[in-house]
Amino acid sequence: MSTQDGGHREAAIAAVAERDYGTAGDHYTRAAWRVLADPRPEAEPFAPDEKGWTGVGLGFLALAGICYRIGGTAERATRRSVEGVAVARDLAEGVERPAQRACLGEFVADFRAVGGTDDHEAAYREAADAYRAIRERGGDAPDGRGPQYWGTTPLFEAAAAPIKQVARGLSNGEIAVAWEDLHGPDPADPGAFLAARAAYKRQRFPGLLDRAVEEGFLAAPRGTTEYSTDHHRCPACSSTDVNWVAGRALCLRCSRPTAER
Repeated sequence: MSTQDGGHREAAIAAVAERDYGTAGDHYTRAAWRVLADPRPEAEPFAPDEKGWTGVGLGFLALAGICYRIGGTAERATRRSVEGVAVARDLAEGVERPAQRACLGEFVADFRAVGGTDDHEAAYREAADAYRAIRERGGDAPDGRGPQYWGTTPLFEAAAAPIKQVARGLSNGEIAVAWEDLHGPDPADPGAFLAARAAYKRQRFPGLLDRAVEEGFLAAPRGTTEYSTDHHRCPACSSTDVNWVAGRALCLRCSRPTAER
């Protein structure tokens, strides 16, 4: 996702690789503020935007809260949760597409889950209802494109990124939340197709977060992967599988920096 984060995303991932989750949370927070203020040269944060670039900043803010929570500073995670809910609701006032408003409602639920509040289930149900209402309008994508279009825009991808990153850390670095998990089986029914996102997260995300906190581990995001290499070996776990992300060679399995051999 090409946004103007001032290099803080890369710094956050470097801190995640060192398991310095407090520093990672700080950098994800700074990345979020930079993107929310000025997402891209051609994108205004408060103007309607078909791609939803500002949502990338919300994704960073959610990851900041996750890092703080895993790092043992739950009060900072709660503050990021409160900030995220407020920003997502504010942004929803300025978007024209119902699908984007529903996705921002999905973000509200995510932030409540990240903050560990008791009202995340109701928020996920509200987001699912908002998605289902799209069916009554015969779809919502521009130029006649189906709901798959929305799932590949920056806003929707940013809303999927936190659960994917948390889940892969609990699955030996492999993809644990796929497109098929997040979306319904029939894109001809756009409301149900997109509502599946909120329903899946309601069932899975809080539990995944609790497990990640218990294990004290967050994986780096998945980039380009290479298996059974003859040129890298992880000093921490001896794996030869590499995850190339944010300009770094990280171990696919434990997300530690891996070394050339």
